[in-house]
Amino acid sequence: MQIELRVLRYDPERDQQPHEATYTVEANPMDRVLDLLHKVKYEQDGTLTFRRSCAHGVCGSDAMLINGRNRLACKIRVDQLKGKRITVAPLPGLPVMKDLVVDMEGFFAKFRSVHPYLQPSGPVPERERLQSAKDRAKFDDTTKCILCAACTTSCPSFWAQPFYVGPAAIVNAHRFIFDSRDDAAEERLEILADRDGVWRCRTVFNCVEACPREIHITQAILEVSRAIVERHA
Repeated sequence: MQIELRVLRYDPERDQQPHEATYTVEANPMDRVLDLLHKVKYEQDGTLTFRRSCAHGVCGSDAMLINGRNRLACKIRVDQLKGKRITVAPLPGLPVMKDLVVDMEGFFAKFRSVHPYLQPSGPVPERERLQSAKDRAKFDDTTKCILCAACTTSCPSFWAQPFYVGPAAIVNAHRFIFDSRDDAAEERLEILADRDGVWRCRTVFNCVEACPREIHITQAILEVSRAIVERHA
């Protein structure tokens, strides 16, 4: 079958504004959108620029706006898009560097701001820090984040206020706030109690729909919000 692939392109060295380029690509129903982009780059236009790495939905590097929704190009198939016209654009809300490549530095700066790493106190154990299955279950869902930015860039609160820390950062803070082996929960809750922290979430659920790992993002944000309230109770 032939697919009409429409790609929003932008080269800062040549273009004043983004423009749409259209390509006709031979495809099978089980092809991924990433396969179509590869065919364009390898067979029609080598200047087309996009990120990709593992191509198996693990690295998160090929997140983009596909048919109006944030998705991973390596996971969404042609048959799932139900049509012979597919539109592709860069993730919304982030500066475009070229074509489908966005500047992720601001996104990762917010991720780093919540101290997303284990901070235990006390002496170092001889072996591993043990944890019960029950305690692990409290944050198991939020360990699945692959930092693709699909959730944050689908969030209207982020579009309206770029200083909002965003769903991805809160999800990664949640992963350590509720880890029984960590002792820096208070510090993270203080960071997220800021006006650009959890309180900017409007529970629109765009983030949940966009997440390729099906993380219950809004639930995690509400759990962090509840923890902030309870620490002052």
